[in-house]
Amino acid sequence: MIDISASTGHDTPSLEHYWMPFTANRQFKASPRLLAGAEGMFYKDVDGKPVLDSTAGLWCCNAGHGRQKISEAVSRQIRELDYAPSFQMGHPLAFELASRLAEIAPAGLNRIFFTNSGSESVDTALKMALAYHRANGQPTRTRFIGRELGYHGVGFGGISVGGIGNNRRTFSQQLLQGVDHLPHTLDIAKNAFSRGFPAHGLEKAEVLEQLITLHGPENIAAVIVEPMSGSAGVILPPAGYLKRLRDITQKYGILLIFDEVITGFGRVGDAFASQRWGVTPDLMTTAKALNNGAIPMGAVFVSQDVHDACMTGPEELIEFFHGYTYSGHPVAAAAALATLDIYKEEQLFERTKELEGYWEDAVHSLRDLPNVIDIRNIGLVAGVQLAPNAEGPGRRGYKVFEHCFKNGTLVRVTGDIIAMSPPLIVEKQHIDQMINTLADAIKAIG
Repeated sequence: MIDISASTGHDTPSLEHYWMPFTANRQFKASPRLLAGAEGMFYKDVDGKPVLDSTAGLWCCNAGHGRQKISEAVSRQIRELDYAPSFQMGHPLAFELASRLAEIAPAGLNRIFFTNSGSESVDTALKMALAYHRANGQPTRTRFIGRELGYHGVGFGGISVGGIGNNRRTFSQQLLQGVDHLPHTLDIAKNAFSRGFPAHGLEKAEVLEQLITLHGPENIAAVIVEPMSGSAGVILPPAGYLKRLRDITQKYGILLIFDEVITGFGRVGDAFASQRWGVTPDLMTTAKALNNGAIPMGAVFVSQDVHDACMTGPEELIEFFHGYTYSGHPVAAAAALATLDIYKEEQLFERTKELEGYWEDAVHSLRDLPNVIDIRNIGLVAGVQLAPNAEGPGRRGYKVFEHCFKNGTLVRVTGDIIAMSPPLIVEKQHIDQMINTLADAIKAIG
């Protein structure tokens, strides 16, 4: 175990007790990467070295780091009201935040249910879909359809509709029954180095019709997809694909759920991908950039039709038996309201559109480097896919990730895919630094 206390200048806790999430713990603890501070576009490691953030934390910090407006709102709120119960009680900020979110939401998604994460948002939306059909007198509609390579968090509902094998394998016997998956839309053979939406693959949406024919529409509750699959490595929908899913689901009375935990709050331009790409779902899951990653918080955006269907029975009875101790937490809500102010005042969603052309050209400049087999981009997101090396899948990607970090830039690695999603405050010189560092790493690793 490496002793990092000397580099931090003060006593450092032992690394052995923390079981880290989605991390090769033994590998990490043999050579730890520890962040000690953050401001603007940069982290600072424990040695005081700046690290350019090309990942917005973990798709979270769209307004950049160390925002005073957010920290002041949190400090003020925690002094005034640190916690309030959300069952049979309320506090003003949760209602104010719901109203503010409804203002920027896709048309019709004007009811907001608060959670604490994307995983909770997904499980909440799945339950809402079941409750909606039961309330409409269609209790046989219980099946869900997800998609291969989809990521919908780590709750049992989320990994059931998700399609990443490693997330499902250990728990396969305990997953939800009655779940099918559409084929993923990654087709490097036909769509390599696409700029924006790939041209080929619309026909993959037609598999939904086949699944509906197989099971009967009267048995299917909802289809859930990410408009863009982020965690699987920036996998984009073919042109027209999302609209086709919307048309099919509407034809058969099936709800459509968009998981916008990653694409929400300006990542692809406009507040949400559904607005930028002109397809409105029935429910939409969010988290991450909702409050700039400051405090755990998520939200499910619900159409008024779905909401109103559940508002039946005597008024004194609970309509939806679901919720969390920290739903609409006052301090998280204060952070979210401050974050929404920043997005609006600094026009950060519009900034994505202004920079996406420069970003696209920059990432595609990597095309001819060794072992680069695909580049995918949309908005301020990009995935650079590398060929696996002789040591096995993921080894080349991890070495590139490690090389970038050692040279002052944080990227995200998913197998042999390098993903980048910088804070929306990014400047062109930051983009240049990210791309140059990544290019050097790809050439160095070979």
